[in-house]
Amino acid sequence: MISRVRVWLNRTYAENVFFMDQLRRNPSDRAVDIHATHGDPDSPVLAAADTADLEPEGLSPAAYVEFALDLCRRRGIDVFVPRLHQSAIVAHRADFEAAGTALLAPPPEGVAVFEDKVIAYEAVQAIGVPVPPWFRVRTADELVSAVEELEAGGYKACFKPASGAGGVGFRVITRTPFSMMQLTGFPTPYVPLDLVVTALKESDEPVDWLVMPRLEQPEVSVDCLTGPDNRVRMAIGRVKNGRRRGFTLHEQWLEPARLIAEGFGLHYLSNIQFRMFGDRPVLMDVNTRPAGGLHQLSLCGVNAPWAAVQLALGEDPGEIVPPFLGQDYTVVSGPRPLRPVTLPQQRVDEAEPLLPAAPAPVPTAVEAAQVLPL
Repeated sequence: MISRVRVWLNRTYAENVFFMDQLRRNPSDRAVDIHATHGDPDSPVLAAADTADLEPEGLSPAAYVEFALDLCRRRGIDVFVPRLHQSAIVAHRADFEAAGTALLAPPPEGVAVFEDKVIAYEAVQAIGVPVPPWFRVRTADELVSAVEELEAGGYKACFKPASGAGGVGFRVITRTPFSMMQLTGFPTPYVPLDLVVTALKESDEPVDWLVMPRLEQPEVSVDCLTGPDNRVRMAIGRVKNGRRRGFTLHEQWLEPARLIAEGFGLHYLSNIQFRMFGDRPVLMDVNTRPAGGLHQLSLCGVNAPWAAVQLALGEDPGEIVPPFLGQDYTVVSGPRPLRPVTLPQQRVDEAEPLLPAAPAPVPTAVEAAQVLPL
């Protein structure tokens, strides 16, 4: 057993400052050193880490793998949680293992299926998981045809990139002409169809969109922890309905999530999202990485980041069942301190122990969300 565990997170989300907090407050009372890299020197994850580096810009995926392997060797990384260039990194798992680093990420086959949402929808349909109607569009005519077909069925159409993470590029189609209504109040995801069509016709930039009906709430994100043996150790649903959040262990959400996690070998942490289409849950998206909101499971007495690190180290945590389901809550923004310099203090000599963190200044960043009970 490794007495002191060194974990690296690369270019991860601001919310993963809580992921780091949970690793340090692990129930095994193990010492954890956290290294972080990012392209933004003011990322709060750099300030939250014990040591940090700015990532070199402009590297190809292959060059980034070489950078990552070198960093793992120099820093003595035990567990690497890759987000940036995950697909290229997991293809070199054997190289990282030879460097003494375990990858907390699925195998290449599992990652590849869910890089393209069309391939993903077709694949999960084949194993019996329901998905919403969808259309792949690349031209203005294909967009109009898809929107008209959905509207004929009584649905509101939306679109998002066929590949991508989070809500980047998500828009809802409206027939309402652009007017002062769009210029008052807060910005919304609604875009008039005629403006989208005009933009497509006038642009030389290719698009690859998935057009589908706008799905209804609740949205349920199932956080899964799956072993290299394809057996799910944990499946807990986080429910979002407007501002209100909560938790669920209802099988209508958990069963299809387990099917996906086990059927496609989504080893370690994954996040599988569902919404309602009519009166039934359908798949919305699959993330082959830890969700930004994973730390919220602490409200159920579960430390998922540490259980995942244990699993990556070959220390099977066994089945993880929440001892209780936390009360409903909401998410608010809160300040996190930034470093007074562009990078946290670094280790000078790998033979020396980690240097203490630089003194924290007055908090100046409002980038990480906190949870409050309702």
